[in-house]
Amino acid sequence: MAPKARVAKPKIPKGTRDFKPDQMTIKQEAFEKITAVFKRHGAVSIDTPVFELRETLTGKYGEDSKLIYDLADQGGELLSLRYDLTVPFARYVALNGITNIKRYHIAKVYRRDNPAMNRGRFREFNQCDFDIAGVYPSMVPDAEVLKVLTEILDDLDLGQYEVKLNHRGLLDAMLDIAGVPPEKFRPICSAIDKLDKEPWDFVRREMVVDKGLEEGVADAIRPFVELRGQPQALLAKLLDKGHAFAGHAGARAALEELRTLFGYLEGMGALANIVFDLSLARGLDYYTGVIYEAVLKGASVGSVAAGGRFDTLVGMFSGKDVPAVGVSIGIERIYNIMEEQARAQAKEEGCSIRETETEVLVASIGNGYQGRRMGIASRLWARGIKAEFGFKANPKMSDSLGYALKQGIDLLVVFGENELENVRLAVCSLGVFKIKNLVAQTEVTVSSQGLEEEVLKSLAALPKRRAIFTYNSVNKATADVESKLKVNA
Repeated sequence: MAPKARVAKPKIPKGTRDFKPDQMTIKQEAFEKITAVFKRHGAVSIDTPVFELRETLTGKYGEDSKLIYDLADQGGELLSLRYDLTVPFARYVALNGITNIKRYHIAKVYRRDNPAMNRGRFREFNQCDFDIAGVYPSMVPDAEVLKVLTEILDDLDLGQYEVKLNHRGLLDAMLDIAGVPPEKFRPICSAIDKLDKEPWDFVRREMVVDKGLEEGVADAIRPFVELRGQPQALLAKLLDKGHAFAGHAGARAALEELRTLFGYLEGMGALANIVFDLSLARGLDYYTGVIYEAVLKGASVGSVAAGGRFDTLVGMFSGKDVPAVGVSIGIERIYNIMEEQARAQAKEEGCSIRETETEVLVASIGNGYQGRRMGIASRLWARGIKAEFGFKANPKMSDSLGYALKQGIDLLVVFGENELENVRLAVCSLGVFKIKNLVAQTEVTVSSQGLEEEVLKSLAALPKRRAIFTYNSVNKATADVESKLKVNA
């Protein structure tokens, strides 16, 4: 007999990952909290294709354009996977003739980057975007976008954070004052953007050696990019007549916009976590005004959100500019932190992460009740109750109870005949049910006609479920509940 062919071990592409059920519990919780903030602010949801015409994406990302995934030429349209959700949004606005919209979009994007999984850098990942497009009073949409960002970070409860903020007008002004040729503005901004990861000497060397900037000009940039502080305090310093920005029209205009923005943010209670940082440069070419980036203090995952104003991006597709501002939430990096926190909490409490949202387990005593359990579960499903019935034909009561505790299921609906001797089970006839509350460790008897209403009443009285629940001590918990509810079979 010929030897069986060796099967290659399956693997996934570099820079991607699978999510297990308990991991998806955490990820879904993050999505729900983020989406709730978007909806709270009146945003509508849209979707766009995962790939775009290559010409749509070309020339929008500066040096990052090399990270775009180009699809193989099939003899027709040249296509690329979307790099972010902002450029497709601008294309969507232009194509549909939209003049104003407040939207959110949660979807996957793709980057041919060098992945660093432990730092939250992947080749396929989700982004959660919130944007406002249209003509509105100065800095009003910008303030709301930043308020949305701070609300999300507060609701996710990831720890202390700061939102670094700057203005493209100030970047251009300081480069102009330092003597940087206009054609080198964007390449030099790309170098400045690395200051959050690299020391000044490294960035200076890139400016001089790689970008061809004169040493004296590079040195003149340093005093500007070292400016960082509380927004209104630093703004007052930059508005002083003795500062270099005082004689630059572009800088003055940007500073006046920031004065307005900081006033709005203070009024909305969103200024406390904002840091005015002139080293923030955001490498993407399409930003035209305020730019910002959120980072977690003490974390090594890089930024967890970023965005800014892009007033001319829509005009690249239609010839007519539609002012816009937005933010993109880096959900993968946020998920990594949430998972780490959840597992640490689970370990501390002797718990595990709940994988399902099942509220009720339908259980039976005796043999031959598989079909009836399925029918009872169907009745509960029809009322919007999350229920399971178990796949074992004749499960023991202790097995059903152990499964319910392991899965974090709060209620057990039990029916059946007493065909077992010497057991301490409260017996239910086929027309009567016991609803056992595993949280309160109580039970009620109810007729078949009143089953659904009593289950809904019991669920409404329960505390809000957490993602973490008792797991490691299931055997002990099973024995305790069996004793208190008299369910030992």
